[in-house]
This record gives sequence, C-alpha cells and structure tokens, in this order.
Amino acid sequence: MIAAVADPSQVAEARRLAVGYAQRHGLPESRVAQLALVITELGTNLLKHGSGGEILTQTFDDRDGTGIEVLALDRGAGMADIERCVADGYSTAGSPGNGLGAVIRQSNLVRIWSRSGRGTAIMARFVVQPAKPPLAILAGVAVAPYPGEIVCGDHWAVGRANSGHTLLVVDGSGHGPEAARAAEIAVSAFHNHVNDPCEQLMDRIHHALMPTRGGAVGIARIDAGARVVRFVGVGNISGVLVAEGGTRHMVSHNGTAGHVAPRIREFSYPFSVDPTVILHSDGVSPRWDLGAYPGLGAQHPSLIAGVLLRDFRRGRDDASVAVMRMMS
Repeated sequence: MIAAVADPSQVAEARRLAVGYAQRHGLPESRVAQLALVITELGTNLLKHGSGGEILTQTFDDRDGTGIEVLALDRGAGMADIERCVADGYSTAGSPGNGLGAVIRQSNLVRIWSRSGRGTAIMARFVVQPAKPPLAILAGVAVAPYPGEIVCGDHWAVGRANSGHTLLVVDGSGHGPEAARAAEIAVSAFHNHVNDPCEQLMDRIHHALMPTRGGAVGIARIDAGARVVRFVGVGNISGVLVAEGGTRHMVSHNGTAGHVAPRIREFSYPFSVDPTVILHSDGVSPRWDLGAYPGLGAQHPSLIAGVLLRDFRRGRDDASVAVMRMMS
C-alpha cells in the first residue's frame, strides 16, 4: 500500500490507510497506536525535510520475523549526519527534534539510508511474530500500482524451500483487478509447490495461470549448499545478482506465463559470499546502478527496494522491486 504525502492533509490519509492495512494483516490493536504515531512522524518529516514523498506499508517475513513494515521515501536534501538527526532535540527545521527518536522508540527495528542530494529512505518494522526457526535471509519489497488504480497487478512472495530460500515476482498482464487476480493465483501456486525444483515450480505457475490473462514471472532461489543462485524467468522480470562487489544480470526467456512459455530453463549463478538478489517488473527501468548510491548496496533490502522504486518507477504501469539477501 502506497500513499503520497505532498501536503499536511495527506499525512492523515496516509495514517488512515496504513492503520487499516495493518489491522487487516494482523497487527495487534495494542500496537496500532504506535504505528499511527510513526506514520504521523514520518509523514511530517517528509514535508519538513523532503518537500514531500511517499509512505509504503507492507508485510514482511524474514529473519526479523513477520509483521508490518513502513517505508518513507523522499528526494530531499538528505541527512548530513544521521546519528545527530535521530537524537532527540536536534532539528534543522525549528521543531522540537523528537520525531525520529519517537519512530525508533515505537518500532522494533529502524533502518535509515540518506545521502546529500540523493534523498532519504527510512524503514520501520513492527514485529508480530519472531522467526521460527531463525531464518538466514532478509527480504524487502516496494510495490506501486498503475496510477489511479487501487489494486496492483504486481505481486511477490518469499518461500522457504528445502533447497534454499526462494523469491518470486509476478507481473500480471496489463493492470487493474484482472492483472491482480492473475498475480494472486501465481503466488498461491508458488506457495503450494515451493519445494519443487525451480523449472518445475515455474511450470506449475504457468499452468495455474492458463485461465487468466497470464503474466511475467521470475523465480530466484539462493541454494546455500551448492553456493549458487538459481533463476528461472518467463517474460520481462529483470533479475540481478549482487555479489563479490559486482552485479550480474540473470537471463529470462521471452514469453507470457499462462499463455506462451516456449522455454522454461534454469540458469545458475555461483557466489562465494552472501549474495543479494534483486528482481523487478518492467514498471521499473533497468537503467539503475547501485554504485551511484554510496552505501545503499550494504543496507537493508527494504531500503534498496524503496530507493530503486522511488527513482526508477516508470509511472505508466504497475511497478515492483523485491530484494533478498542471504545472511551467514
């Protein structure tokens, strides 16, 4: 769920939307007031320091546990000194300077990336259940629907397969309710068959999508035992592996899952240190370079996803970025 914040009235609307989303997704009522306060502080900061921005609210399921995540994104001047900015009493806008401190106190986990001239991304997480058993991955996602739509044809999922944690991104053809329905069916098939080898898993999704308008699908699995990332793509889902200080673009075949998928083939990409996998739909331009964002590549996957969506969303389609990192 994404909400624009360009004037004070939109802070209240962002809060209303986020609270409703969190309640529907199981955040205990005892914590809803904390989330509302965080949205208010982040929205106010977007106006004061970022000339407006966006707030995304979504679920998470990774090493941190399961729960509700809030992302605040702006293209403002950025923070010159993050440690000073989060300390109570420090402000560059003449306010009391307690906003970010309040965000940290109300949340289970807060992460911030900011650079002068590059804006700021702030993630706040509210844990509902701890991870059981402890997981070896962190994951983050940022999703935005086609302008004017209330539902999104892009969807994502993370699965705990026996042979490795697995990331799915699906872009239902077109946009609107029918695209969203196709994406939801793909996610359901993914969860039902997540232990299958990646090629077989893609074939299951392909067949599940036949009664729908279909879509583009990308599946990436971090196989820690074999020290490879396995990737299968049908259609224009971009896949990138970040490891050993460089990036490798993963191969996806042309087609539309559910309709025409002439080649379903797995490609394997070896790694030696903890890899980061980035998948995104064609609603996001592939012309990004993490090297242009000092320090971002080492940040929490949610911050990476948020910044890439913020800066490379095309604005004429559903858009999604999903990031998964193995943690040794």
